[in-house]
Amino acid sequence: MLDLAEKEDFRFAEVDDLGNIEEEDFTDKHLDAVLALPAVDVEAIKAAKFTVVVDAINSVGGIIMPRLLKRLGVKCIPLNCEPTGDFAHNPEPLPVNLKDLSDTVVREHADLGVSVDPDVDRLAFISENGEPFVEEYTLVSVADYLCSLAEKEGKPIATVSNLSSTRALRDVTEAHGGKYYASAVGEVNVTTLMHKVGALIGGEGNGGVIYPAIHAGRDAMVGVALFLSNLAHKGLKASELKKTYPEYFIAKNKIQLSDSALIDKILSELKKIYASEDINDIDGVKIIFEAKKQWVHLRKSNTEPIIRIYSEASTPEEAEALGNEVIAVAEKIIAS
Repeated sequence: MLDLAEKEDFRFAEVDDLGNIEEEDFTDKHLDAVLALPAVDVEAIKAAKFTVVVDAINSVGGIIMPRLLKRLGVKCIPLNCEPTGDFAHNPEPLPVNLKDLSDTVVREHADLGVSVDPDVDRLAFISENGEPFVEEYTLVSVADYLCSLAEKEGKPIATVSNLSSTRALRDVTEAHGGKYYASAVGEVNVTTLMHKVGALIGGEGNGGVIYPAIHAGRDAMVGVALFLSNLAHKGLKASELKKTYPEYFIAKNKIQLSDSALIDKILSELKKIYASEDINDIDGVKIIFEAKKQWVHLRKSNTEPIIRIYSEASTPEEAEALGNEVIAVAEKIIAS
């Protein structure tokens, strides 16, 4: 082994001579990439002269979202945009957590309210009337816009969301002559299927938009830029845009079990009981009642002995009733 200490010409560098430090702002680099997307119509957005309220819950979104909107020519009204890390409210974009955002949109006569989560990969919108656009419809609206562009250009259309996401994405995709695919729950499962089928757009019903033209991950900046492009092209208010989409409602329930061994029995028996319906079992059991455009999805938790039950129908009452119906059947299975 060479003993470097014995070589007369070997010298250790002094600490001040170790190298140079250069700083680059990758926030702007990312925004450059978003604004360079052909589907992001910067000029149309600027011409629309939108006013948008941004609720960033005092996280990193308070830095990047106002920059994005400024570059899009949008008047930004910041709400909870100090990046202190001291969250202004529960970051889950439920109506109860977005009351301040809704009130501010109405008070400021804004065109839109935008809520982003702490790491700015999920987003939800508030319409100009203060009503939620509904988190599930974030992906639906963006997909509608991209599918319409692809349809005009004669390009193939494929979209992906997970099994627990709204049927509205399938309806919108098929209306544009495209093919919808459902994946197991989880971002990695969505992106894997997107890559396999060459999807134009995909994501999850939790407000996560995944647009592979820029990268294979959820991105609220991309979602906002595409949503505003759609709004500008159609010349509609956000509440009017929402009414153009199929209306569905999701109910969320669960079954608490004392014995986790019962979970597989319940799922297996439900597949038999509802065998006449369309069954998807790649992640738990999803029963699709095609004639009624309803579905119920049952998945076991990885951390506790429960089955999560999501059900969707055209009214909140029907969605809740469907979930309760399946719960009643499951209880009979448990008692047998």
